[in-house]
Amino acid sequence: MTTLIDSARIEQHNASVCADLELDYAALGGMLARRGQDIEKLTALAQTFAVALPSWGVGTGGTRFARFPGTGEPRNVFEKMEDCGVIQKLTRATPAVSLHFPWDKPGDVKELRQVAASYGLGFDSVNSNTFQDQAGQAHSYKHGSLTALSAEARAQAVAHNIECIELGAALGSKGLTVWVGDGANFPGQHNLRGALERYLDSMRGIYAALPADWLMYIEHKLFEPAFYATTIADWGTSFACATELGPKAKCLVDLGHHAPNTNIEMIVARLAQFGKLGGFHFNDSKYGDDDLDSGSINPFQLFLIFNELADATAREPAFKPSYMLDQSHNVTDPIESLMNSAIEVQRAFVQSALVDRAALEQHQMNHDVLQSAQALKHAFRTDVSPILAMARLRLGGAADPVGCYRASGYRAKQAELRPAVAGASSSGIV
Repeated sequence: MTTLIDSARIEQHNASVCADLELDYAALGGMLARRGQDIEKLTALAQTFAVALPSWGVGTGGTRFARFPGTGEPRNVFEKMEDCGVIQKLTRATPAVSLHFPWDKPGDVKELRQVAASYGLGFDSVNSNTFQDQAGQAHSYKHGSLTALSAEARAQAVAHNIECIELGAALGSKGLTVWVGDGANFPGQHNLRGALERYLDSMRGIYAALPADWLMYIEHKLFEPAFYATTIADWGTSFACATELGPKAKCLVDLGHHAPNTNIEMIVARLAQFGKLGGFHFNDSKYGDDDLDSGSINPFQLFLIFNELADATAREPAFKPSYMLDQSHNVTDPIESLMNSAIEVQRAFVQSALVDRAALEQHQMNHDVLQSAQALKHAFRTDVSPILAMARLRLGGAADPVGCYRASGYRAKQAELRPAVAGASSSGIV
């Protein structure tokens, strides 16, 4: 277990900022009290928030053109756990890791589970990979995996997903996320209806292998690598497939997988209404890109999504979708980006609790459009940073995670301990 950022170092760092935090917390508490809100209840709520880390996210990502490795990158799944452990220790909001197979396939599942536990980590849903050919596999996915015309390629893809379920079950996971890049780059390349029929047939085989207490998350993406017609390109197709497969199949919403200016919060409301919203991959997007840091481009949209989630929870208290970050860090320290992103998602979660829902409903009943919009903006404009910092501090984390991390020298030390390995990509993506 790493001792590079121990509890004493965190306490020392917190001591240097605690006085200012107490003042800011008291000031915010007074303002919220005048609005009829209890800062202590909000802080307790913030302490319940959790978002899973992507194992591949702690490595430097890449683009279609190149990948520029970072220093001290994790070279295997055990080093990824170490970096994820640092993130959890500082933020106290990231207690689980989502693994991607075969990138993260361990030689010893029991050892991996023990190492993760030593860092205070568990395992979120596991992810299959049929969008890349792996060394030694018998059949290529160049022309599709779960939708391939080749029955042998489809069977291979199904078998891989079932292996992911078995590995995940051994690790304590409770879900499988399935994303495929299958589709067409040219009109006429394949039969559009036939491709979806083959997809569903393949998915039925995977669904049948799910343990009783597992969920399957169907992830859609508008385009890339299939630029003309992606088989699972939108939430409607995802919803139809999840409905066809059964109650253990849910829809997963990745914030970067939509056309520009798509009303994602309305998609969230629709899927929640019909009981098919399974979870999220949080990130951000500007053009047709994907996997930017959460909240870096459109924090208001992130807030509006959590506003819909808060509404869904108020209607159905047992509603509990899965939250995970899914980002690619090309020019920043991945640990810093993941910490910042976890905080930004947590921020939107807390801000959504500030919405005066009784007042909002009254404004809507009165057709007071301006005040309805302002009821949301009022909550969004409230800086809840002191609440988030206090929640971390009370859980034993760092009031300022990035500041504490930088002061620790963790990255520089890992650069010494983890010399680059030729041909190894810690992200698995490029």
